[in-house]
Amino acid sequence: MDLNDYQLQARTTARYPDVGANPIYPTLGLCGEAGEVADKVKKVLRDRGGVFEPQVVEDLALELGDVLWYVSQLASELGLGLDDVAQANLAKLEGRARRRTLGGSGDHR
Repeated sequence: MDLNDYQLQARTTARYPDVGANPIYPTLGLCGEAGEVADKVKKVLRDRGGVFEPQVVEDLALELGDVLWYVSQLASELGLGLDDVAQANLAKLEGRARRRTLGGSGDHR
């Protein structure tokens, strides 16, 4: 699936206050969903010895879909296309790989 197509389809399901002028709501939703992903992974470490059984992977796929939905909504609120966001991210990472700065910290390394 094309990322911009996903973004357009996902936008039709957006139901939150001031859709189109509210980047705060999808930002908070993104944080919550990312936390749910982290919590499920934590429980794999705690309860399953680090083994990602098929049901856990399936549950994580659903949570990652929710993360993607909120990323999509935030991008829409900011006037960004997901294809552009993804391409810019790959270009950034390729530049870091060329400069051997993939490790470390900071946005502009």
